[in-house]
Amino acid sequence: MKLKADKIYLFSVMGFMLIFPVLSFLAEIFFTKHFAAWELLGKWFVFWTIGVRLFTAGLKQAINPLFTTQYIFQIKSNESFAIVRELGFSNICIGLTGIVSLFMPHWRVVAAFTGGLYLGIAGLQHIVKGSLGFNESLAMISDIFVFFMMAWFCFMSY
Repeated sequence: MKLKADKIYLFSVMGFMLIFPVLSFLAEIFFTKHFAAWELLGKWFVFWTIGVRLFTAGLKQAINPLFTTQYIFQIKSNESFAIVRELGFSNICIGLTGIVSLFMPHWRVVAAFTGGLYLGIAGLQHIVKGSLGFNESLAMISDIFVFFMMAWFCFMSY
């Protein structure tokens, strides 16, 4: 069963994965004249891709697991709702570390490592599963992209 693309999901993933981090990075350079490129880029990618993305995904999964089960994993049954809700709680917790890292910079590498590893493993799981619809393919691509961004940030931080 291949379900059609969810445009709101597409725009939110693209926003959290690329648009918001890059705009935040450029705004901070413009307004502060601070130009430590990898630090600033990492700061905003951790905040948006780990923090806001996982936090909002977690809220959506905890409140409405139907989207994740049917439109990402293409599972018709409601029996997995409890598991998806628990996944949502995990996403909320990891996402909060990314959000808090904006105000507590020493949390940034921890949020990048934890969230990046989590998304890297999730991305691999999508690859292994195979037979992906558009939404799951988008999740896989964004998960792998964020994994590499966070690995780069962690490597550059040490």
